[in-house]
Amino acid sequence: MDAVTYPDTAVADFIMRAVIPLRIPANSEPLATDFTLRWTPTLILLDVNGKEHSRTVGFIAPEEFVPTILLGIAKIYFDLGQYDKTISNLELIVNNYAQSFAAPEAIYYRAVCGVKVAHDIAGLKKGYEKLAKDYPQSEWTKRALPYRLL
Repeated sequence: MDAVTYPDTAVADFIMRAVIPLRIPANSEPLATDFTLRWTPTLILLDVNGKEHSRTVGFIAPEEFVPTILLGIAKIYFDLGQYDKTISNLELIVNNYAQSFAAPEAIYYRAVCGVKVAHDIAGLKKGYEKLAKDYPQSEWTKRALPYRLL
């Protein structure tokens, strides 16, 4: 990632404005044990209290980095019950990174947030329909399969 992803201007700019980066060597104790670091690279997103909400293991290409981290940020807000902020991050992924690996999961969580915010279960079916149309082979389409019955 040092040779390919981090030097990318869009990635570097995003990191500087969106997260507080911290690099920990995989053999650095006690943090390696505390965060169960077993392989490098491992990207972990934590909330302000140090609680983990998202983990990605392995290389992330520059074009996937921003949507991957946006999804992790959305998961933090989701876990904290801050659904408006969750939705904002998910919509950035869907609108700006529709071809990314993160997009189907973002669509899934966006539909779930509709239930959390507006108690709109019809949004779950719409979410499934979008997934089935745009990402038919995605695991998130399969997870949303029961919503087609709503």
